[in-house]
Amino acid sequence: MKKFWFLGSVIIILALVLAACTPTVDSGAEYDGHVDTDEDNVCDACNRPMRIALDLFSVNDLHGKFADSDSQPGVDELTTYLLRQDAEKTVILSTGDMWQGKSESNLTKGAIVTEWMNAIGCVSMTMGNHEYDWGSEAIYANADLADFPFLACNVYDVESNSLVDYCQPSVMVERSGLSIGIIGAIGDCYSSISADLVTDIYFKTGSALTALVKAEAQKLRAQGADLIVYSLHDGYESSRGGTGNITDNNLAPYYDIALSDYVDVVFEGHTHQHYSLKDSRGIYHVQGGGDNEGIAHATVVYNHQEVILQKGGVTVRGDYVSTSRYTNSTDHAIVSQLLDKYAEQIAPAMELLGNNAAYRNSSEMRQDIAMLYLQAGLARWGEEYSIVLGGGYLSARDPYDLETGSVYYGTLMDIFPFDNRLALCSILGSDLKSNFLSGDRSNYYVTLSDYGKGISNAIVDSETYYIVVDTYSSSYAPNRLTVVEYYDENVYARDLLADYIRSGGYSK
Repeated sequence: MKKFWFLGSVIIILALVLAACTPTVDSGAEYDGHVDTDEDNVCDACNRPMRIALDLFSVNDLHGKFADSDSQPGVDELTTYLLRQDAEKTVILSTGDMWQGKSESNLTKGAIVTEWMNAIGCVSMTMGNHEYDWGSEAIYANADLADFPFLACNVYDVESNSLVDYCQPSVMVERSGLSIGIIGAIGDCYSSISADLVTDIYFKTGSALTALVKAEAQKLRAQGADLIVYSLHDGYESSRGGTGNITDNNLAPYYDIALSDYVDVVFEGHTHQHYSLKDSRGIYHVQGGGDNEGIAHATVVYNHQEVILQKGGVTVRGDYVSTSRYTNSTDHAIVSQLLDKYAEQIAPAMELLGNNAAYRNSSEMRQDIAMLYLQAGLARWGEEYSIVLGGGYLSARDPYDLETGSVYYGTLMDIFPFDNRLALCSILGSDLKSNFLSGDRSNYYVTLSDYGKGISNAIVDSETYYIVVDTYSSSYAPNRLTVVEYYDENVYARDLLADYIRSGGYSK
């Protein structure tokens, strides 16, 4: 009889424990029933942690800054720092613009960076505008290489009017028993992409983007997400130290404050600023600068009991982690291993072009490129067309300027990483004057031909003229250019400048 009494008691105790830790049917809470009466952070019934702390890291706008250089730290120490974190309590993601920028990534079309992201356990990458700099072929190639999904809930195919097939809107990952939903989106960055590379897609922005993010957040919550991360390739236009507040008006150009009722933290990018800012509804917006100057970070503490009792229970705090936090870490072997793997593809960066006799800033070099555009155009088309000028919108990147001494091809690729092909274009006189000869357009550099100098003060608005620019300028709709003929493939601004330096152009 005692045996049956004892067995019955065990069954009753087990039933009570199970009842205490089993979700109720109508509550929908995954951890409904957890109780911590002695406040030791352990459920009295099942011994699971009541409070779970996670670290979320976002790398944005790396721009291929992979290897150490005189002007820029590589990812050696960052790799060590990230891989020292507790993998079960850490989420690493990217908020875009990872590939294009430095020679080691450009020459591998992003592959070396994608493999690095695999190695650090990156769970997702939001599409940035510069992911499109080599067209869709490079995106597909990197998607095949990646162990993680590319995210963008708002990049749509023009023909099918559906989400592009190399992206998905979100991903769910598990850490320490928690489900983290990550939604990706690119901001209104269409004008930051050479238009000829994105004729087959369009971005949903504004209220359409807000609706997409709300719907995706609701879907993830229904699937059991305990935390929603919004990874947005767009952001605030100013850096801030420490932690501060951001107004709805400051957010309005790129973020709808209504989304702060749906997401728990926003990782941002694109503007190359560093900040940790809390909005009017208590949601942190964090960006890690750009060009490998730091990373964005958020700590999350999840309290099961408070969540169940609807007392909040999810605490998020964002902060910016500068390179100074990990610059003294040892270099990680994975970086040198990847450099060895892609050594043959990266080799052209090591070509010695010649000597630079004087320090040259990016403005001087861009003016030289405008001259070289004109010379190339005159040599190719000068007998058939009266060419007015060469140049157009010419952008430079870090390290921007050229120091005295030896010049390597990789340095020019770093300063002028854009693969924009030359083109002969026609333009009406009125647009020529306002768009190329006004003298007050930022980043526009032009060199007039002898013919152009002769007519510069007598241009007729209704007449057609000819200029030589690259495809960034020719595809920018407000310039109102019509392409007549393209120059050779795989000849870009840096290549013309490289030939100029090889011939001794900078040796004086």
